[in-house]
Amino acid sequence: MDIMQGKHFSITDPEGVKTVIYQVNKTKKEYLEDYPKYTIERLEHSEEIVGNLNKKTFYVENLEKEGEQIVILSFAKDKVVINNGILEEDKVKISKKPMPFKFNTIYPEKEGEYIDVNYTPNLKRPISIIDPETTEEIKPKLYFDEKTNEVKGKCKLKPYKSYFVFEIREENGKLNLLGGSPAFTD
Repeated sequence: MDIMQGKHFSITDPEGVKTVIYQVNKTKKEYLEDYPKYTIERLEHSEEIVGNLNKKTFYVENLEKEGEQIVILSFAKDKVVINNGILEEDKVKISKKPMPFKFNTIYPEKEGEYIDVNYTPNLKRPISIIDPETTEEIKPKLYFDEKTNEVKGKCKLKPYKSYFVFEIREENGKLNLLGGSPAFTD
C-alpha cells in the first residue's frame, strides 16, 4: 500500500451516495498562454465501511499556504449535489449552500451498446465526464483529424444513461462549476 504524504480529511457518505472531490489548481502566469487558467485533480482516497455507511479519507499532497479550493460532487440516484470548499493548513471549510443538480437522460437516435460521442476539445477549457453510478471518469481518446486539421476527441457512452459533465470557469473574478449532461452527436 502506498503511503501518501501531506494532509488528509474524512467524510462519511450517507447510504446511496458516492462522493468524489477535485482539487482546483490555478495555472502559473508563465504557462497561461499554452494551458487552461484552471485545472482539476481528482483527490485520491481510501474507504472504510462503518456500520452501513462509507467513510472516505481524501489525501492532498501539496497544500499551498493560502489554501486550496476543492469541488465536492456527491452523487445520488438521479442527482448530484455540488459543493465548494477550501482546504487550509489544519481545516476544511465547506460552503453552507450546496447546489443540487438533477440529471437528464438524453436519448440517442440510434440503438447500440455504446455510442461514439464526437467533439472538438478546447484544451484551454478542460471538461470532465463522470458516470454517476460508478463515479468513474470517462476519458476521451484524442486524435488528429487530417481533413479538418484539428485535434478531436471521441468518447464511448452508453445510450439511455445519464452522465455528469462539468468544467471549472472563472466569471467576474469568481470560480464557477458549470455542469450538465452531454449531447449525443454523430
